[in-house]
Amino acid sequence: MSDLFQLLINFLIHGVTHASWVAKLIYFAVVTQLTIFSVTLYLHRSQSHRGVDFHPLLAHFFRFWSWLSTGMVTKEWVAIHRKHHAKCETEEDPHSPKIFGIKTVLLQGVDLYRVASHDSATMEKYGKGTPEDWIERNLYGSHEYWGPTLMFIINIALFGIWGVVISALQMIWIPFWAAGVVNGLGHWWGYRNFETADMATNLTPWGFFIGGEELHNNHHAFPSSAKFALRKFEFDIGWALIRGFEKLGLAKVLRVAPSLDVRPNMPIPDTETLKALLTHRFQVMTDYFRGVIAPTLRDEAAHAGASLKGLPRAMRNALANGGRWLDERSRERLQEAVKERPLLAKVCEFRSRLAAVLERSNAETMLANLQDWCREAEASGIRTLEEFAVRLRGYALVPVHAQ
Repeated sequence: MSDLFQLLINFLIHGVTHASWVAKLIYFAVVTQLTIFSVTLYLHRSQSHRGVDFHPLLAHFFRFWSWLSTGMVTKEWVAIHRKHHAKCETEEDPHSPKIFGIKTVLLQGVDLYRVASHDSATMEKYGKGTPEDWIERNLYGSHEYWGPTLMFIINIALFGIWGVVISALQMIWIPFWAAGVVNGLGHWWGYRNFETADMATNLTPWGFFIGGEELHNNHHAFPSSAKFALRKFEFDIGWALIRGFEKLGLAKVLRVAPSLDVRPNMPIPDTETLKALLTHRFQVMTDYFRGVIAPTLRDEAAHAGASLKGLPRAMRNALANGGRWLDERSRERLQEAVKERPLLAKVCEFRSRLAAVLERSNAETMLANLQDWCREAEASGIRTLEEFAVRLRGYALVPVHAQ
């Protein structure tokens, strides 16, 4: 009996592996990274946005691992994420820090996910095209808790009582980093390459830790792109894996964000210009802020009184999007300060007009209005605005090669 008891104690302490602390840490890093890659590559880039297709065996492994390690159901994750893009920063957004607050999204993101997953209308509208085969209907989708339970048993068998700790950390890893950090901090703090119609930010330029999801602003600018890194200094480890799988014949890239080119000596904007502007409208507005508004703001601030200099940085930065995300009082204060500076007011007016041009639905009317905008901008007498208009009329798309 004592030998059996000793064997039991030994199992509970060491499991069947008798693994060292280093081995336990390596195992934990591997299983959590597999989960992250299953989410970013399969659930996000492939299933939600159709940016890449994977070989059926690899796709099924990702689906199986998502179920085993977290109990995530493909249709639920995809539907909730698609709704987030469709209703971003509105009251219908399943997890917007603007609506729910950063603390709630960061610490209780998994609860917001569960609430959204119980909305049958959301599942039906946004979950189309996800797997509906026998194993999805009879196992992954109907018994989502069986996966984490099996993972729990495996971890205990491998590491004894420490398997409980590993399982607990596994279960909170994705809810915290994906539902919390990406959905929370990724719409609250960071830098922006593109003035998208939401508050998405890039958390860091190097997407290593959470599979490239750190580049969240880039993703919101080009949701269907399988590649998230869009600047020379950015790195997306998820894209590196996709390229590796592609070379092995296990992946096929369907979409990447097209690059923007500038053709010299274009007399007026043409249909190629218009196509480029519609594809890169967020970059165009960002270029306008950096090339026209920001220099004007610096010049005005150098000669202005406290009415402009005294504005908080957040309000000055809000000129990039017309004050879209300011509260009513701050927006009024910004508008009053801008009105006191005619030059700044004029370039802000041109920004609003350009944004309105890009929102029109008729291509012929849009092109005519764009040509008028460029002519007026070039005749404005404002050097930065004139230079921007000359540059804009030469915009064109670089032919896409998924590399």
